[in-house]
Amino acid sequence: MYRLVGLSLIPLTALMACQTTEMSATQTQVEVAQLNVELLGDWDGNNVPSGQQCSLHGGEGATPPMRVSGVPTEAHEIIVQYNDRSFPPLSRNGGHGVVAYPATGEVTTLASVPGMTSDLGSAARVVSRAKSTGQYASSGYLPPCSGGRGNIYEAVLKAVDDNNNLLATSTVRIGRY
Repeated sequence: MYRLVGLSLIPLTALMACQTTEMSATQTQVEVAQLNVELLGDWDGNNVPSGQQCSLHGGEGATPPMRVSGVPTEAHEIIVQYNDRSFPPLSRNGGHGVVAYPATGEVTTLASVPGMTSDLGSAARVVSRAKSTGQYASSGYLPPCSGGRGNIYEAVLKAVDDNNNLLATSTVRIGRY
């Protein structure tokens, strides 16, 4: 079972000056494509698979493998922000870490990489470590670590070009733990 996110265009308005209800000369309209994301392996978007939690709760968690389609030809990397939507300090902007994967074509497979380390052993790289501290600190991706309280985990994917300009995006629920 997997979760697909449909292909569409999302209009975003970037405000560059004063806020107003009318478009001014300093505002621009930007169209950002939507990526399609399919979770692979045992990840179904409902529950975090057994063993994929952090080591503090008996797991050896790694990122979920994903197949991403609709990747623009100009894309250089797919940056993935991992978040725990149920725990405000780690709920956005990669609270559980940010990992960049090379974009390899219109359909790109993001391989699973290990948690709790910055040594990913692949072409992927840690952009920023998890924002967790103390015994939960991780130098890379922090696997789900709520202790099975039912927290909701998600991944925000962003296809970017060589200059880190956003080309396409998607958010996928990776599971509850």
